[in-house]
Amino acid sequence: MTLYVLCFALFLVGLYGILTKRDLVKIILSSGIMGYACNMMLVLFGYRREASYPILEKGREAAAMVDPLPQAMVLTAIVIELGIISLLAALAVRLFQKYRTYDITKIRRLSG
Repeated sequence: MTLYVLCFALFLVGLYGILTKRDLVKIILSSGIMGYACNMMLVLFGYRREASYPILEKGREAAAMVDPLPQAMVLTAIVIELGIISLLAALAVRLFQKYRTYDITKIRRLSG
């Protein structure tokens, strides 16, 4: 139960960073923190106490294994998140080249 609360707290830290920060780099890092919190929560949902790795062998029961589906979903989510973070970083670099600032309030005022 404690791990679920810690994952939720990490998600809230990322959400706080997205909602309150003005710097684009901090917003991008906060979205990454939120993604990592979601990935950890998915892995925790598939965890079973005293279970083994999810590879079938002779003489082992399938009921005593960790669920492999959340692990596969997390691997897919990591790849998608990497693409999103790199796209946001490229966008931040282009905005910095145009406006010479990462502050989103100044970028809104300077739009034109």
